[in-house]
Amino acid sequence: MKANKNTLLLFSLLMCFSLLGRSQSPGVFVDKEGVMRWTESKKEVQGFGVNYTLPFAHAYRSAKKLGVDPLKAIDEDVYHFARLGFDLYRVHVWDTEISDTLGNLIFNENLHAFDYLIQKLRERNINYVITPIAFWGGGWPEPDQKTPGFSHKYGKDKCLTDPMAIKAQENYLFQFLNHINPYTGFAYKNDPRLLAVEISNEPHHRESPEQVTAFVSRMVKSVRKTGYKNPVFYNISHSVHLVDAYFDAGIDGGTFQWYPTGLGYQQELPTNVLPHVDSYLIPFNNAIKKHKGAKLVYEFDAADIAKSYPYPAMARSFRTAGIQIATHFSYDPMFMAHLNTEYNTHHMNLAYTPHKALALMICSEIFHQLPLYKDYGSYPQNTSFDSFIVKYEGDLAMLNQADKYYYSNSTSIPAVNPSALEHIAGHGNSPVIQYDGAGAYFLDKIEEGSWRLEVMPDPVIVSNPYGRNSLDKTVARIQWNERTIAIELGDLGKSFFVHPLNQGNTYSCEVKKGAFPIRPGVYILSKKAEKGWSADEPLGKIRLGEFHAPANSISQDFLIHKQPQLAVEGKALLLEVEFASPYPDTDLEIMALDGWKPRVLKMEKQSGFRYTVSIPADILQKGQLNYYILVHQGEQVTTYPAGKPGRPFDWDFYDRQAYSISVRGTDQPITLFDAAKDAELLSSSRWLPGQKLLPLDHPGEAEFQQPVDQLFRPDNENLNGPKIYEYNLKHFLNPVIDPLREHLTDKTTIVFKGRALYSATATLQLALVMRNGAAFGASIPLSQEMAEYEIPLAELQLLPNVPMPRPYPTFLPYYFNPAGNTVFDISEAEGLLISLGPGIPQGLLGEKHGFSLVWVQLR
Repeated sequence: MKANKNTLLLFSLLMCFSLLGRSQSPGVFVDKEGVMRWTESKKEVQGFGVNYTLPFAHAYRSAKKLGVDPLKAIDEDVYHFARLGFDLYRVHVWDTEISDTLGNLIFNENLHAFDYLIQKLRERNINYVITPIAFWGGGWPEPDQKTPGFSHKYGKDKCLTDPMAIKAQENYLFQFLNHINPYTGFAYKNDPRLLAVEISNEPHHRESPEQVTAFVSRMVKSVRKTGYKNPVFYNISHSVHLVDAYFDAGIDGGTFQWYPTGLGYQQELPTNVLPHVDSYLIPFNNAIKKHKGAKLVYEFDAADIAKSYPYPAMARSFRTAGIQIATHFSYDPMFMAHLNTEYNTHHMNLAYTPHKALALMICSEIFHQLPLYKDYGSYPQNTSFDSFIVKYEGDLAMLNQADKYYYSNSTSIPAVNPSALEHIAGHGNSPVIQYDGAGAYFLDKIEEGSWRLEVMPDPVIVSNPYGRNSLDKTVARIQWNERTIAIELGDLGKSFFVHPLNQGNTYSCEVKKGAFPIRPGVYILSKKAEKGWSADEPLGKIRLGEFHAPANSISQDFLIHKQPQLAVEGKALLLEVEFASPYPDTDLEIMALDGWKPRVLKMEKQSGFRYTVSIPADILQKGQLNYYILVHQGEQVTTYPAGKPGRPFDWDFYDRQAYSISVRGTDQPITLFDAAKDAELLSSSRWLPGQKLLPLDHPGEAEFQQPVDQLFRPDNENLNGPKIYEYNLKHFLNPVIDPLREHLTDKTTIVFKGRALYSATATLQLALVMRNGAAFGASIPLSQEMAEYEIPLAELQLLPNVPMPRPYPTFLPYYFNPAGNTVFDISEAEGLLISLGPGIPQGLLGEKHGFSLVWVQLR
């Protein structure tokens, strides 16, 4: 909604009386050990939540473009924050939208929406950390637009050095913190839920320590001049060599981020990332302790990962590192999560990524239960810690304690004490709840024999959410289905009543032996037949009858099939399909072409939208497996991949292109990397210019060339870091070798075709990265002539692994080695690591280097 003239007048009047805003004694202080504590109780401050940007920039503009009321959208999302147990919020405010070039605060619809959001957070007892200065333009992912603020005029670099820009920031900070929120009645400086102020977002200082201290000191003084008493933080995870300069300016603590899988891979990373999130080591932690500084995490995510298991492991690593509070980046507003346009390398929303959202719910428990600095060991020995479990296999994040039982995906692990349970949150099946839907569900005890059940609708991902997105491209859909749920709780027994409670919900059903049909909504499960509950009755941070979910968006058929790249001769092959349709009764079949004779196999319906079938071993002969997927809906048959009505062999069915899988004999080489089709999938340790993909004379072959002008480049964010003369590429192998794993032990040799681009490049290191993060490899002497090089698998040695993609911040360790004794097992291989630098003589490290790849095979 647009802020009308009356609203703007109200804002102006409130600003005139800003110094009269409700006062509040400081609620948080940093003690002599660098720990934030509550002033009254002296207990450690703990908190966990998300970043959320709806009041600003692309999210706010998108709401307007899509005809969505931003304030109503805030109501819906903040309910989900409370539902997930969050008690913390953070955002970098787009100062460029709510300030002028002199730093004066502008009272507009963005600030109005932000004030409203803050009030809604307060109503749910959610605290906040606010970063008043973002430096960003307001465009991303769109082109930057002309905005009135000082950041638009000066840009980030000049904001750190230009005298007029610095003065504008001082003015802006003072006015922002004195601004009285008309919804709360508090000036921000006095808001008791504002735990800390982080001055600015990722400033990237390049000046001298003295200049940096002077700049930060002026910002701190501007904040303190308002009378604000709680801690003031500054980003110290960039330009970390300046950590003393930051603290000399009078800050109370430092802020950190973590993107352990980098940013912007453009598709899902198909690998185990638990080695990436094993620890959060801060090499300058002694400096922080010297200054008695507190630590918080302002942003983190396992980007380009559509899984849940990494998040609790990250939360554990944060607590071990002494991080008190943290916020994930970034929670997608529900109204646009099906588009994922805001930050396409991230994707997080309860409705559309329920397993990931439940993992964040578990993270919140970790931040409130695990003690600071407790060490839980190293991967793979730290996947079970206190009451928490993470599993790469099966993508499981779990909390299992007496009163709480949370799981992000199906599990067979029983609740530790079913009779003591009070809160259950899940996705999939468990020994307590069997559910065949695809959405999340929550079960909270009200009293003995009465529980509140909340069931979300079914999401399905229909397109790559991490690629190039648009408001015209849908990556996820929602369907409201009738599903079956079975609950085993002692106080409910096998017979109880199901009472619909949320607004507009009139669904009724009968319970038989603890099982019953269910549709999305809120219900009271009770031994009592009478309806004695009010929808407005509070239950923790929510009300009994509250429910928010996207509307049904399945108005056509969607078939999603990721066909395997390879199959093995004489070995049965499992095929999976997701199919969503508005048509209620649908059957799927596979028509496999066994020579010229088609064989039809019925697909079995699984939970959610999944269908599976096993292709018999006798069909899988060396060559190509060609097949179609047939969808039966009443009398109509639709054939895929064409997506057209009819059967493949109807006389007028003209689009007969089939799915095709290469069926390999066990004696054939396995191609791990083929430059002609895999070069664009490589992950690099840093971006370098000059990459080329050149066709070769042999049909189908291409040469990927990688020149490296400098093996070592100083890192401006960590000038005191170790000098590592190394450049790395990684290719992820799971899509290629998953169908072949049991036959990998038949192979004895890695064969590599390539060459050195320059005479100084005398050697190249190749390694196979195991599922547990161990790397086994060897160096190959290279010449500048194209040749094939062999490495016997028996000669591979344990080497330091370089987790790829490289993480942010850049001060994190370059290498990883798993805990315990590690032996080479080729059936556990998940990645191919190519390293330039190891083995090159010391005197040649500073020379220009480069290499080329054509293919890498196992023979």
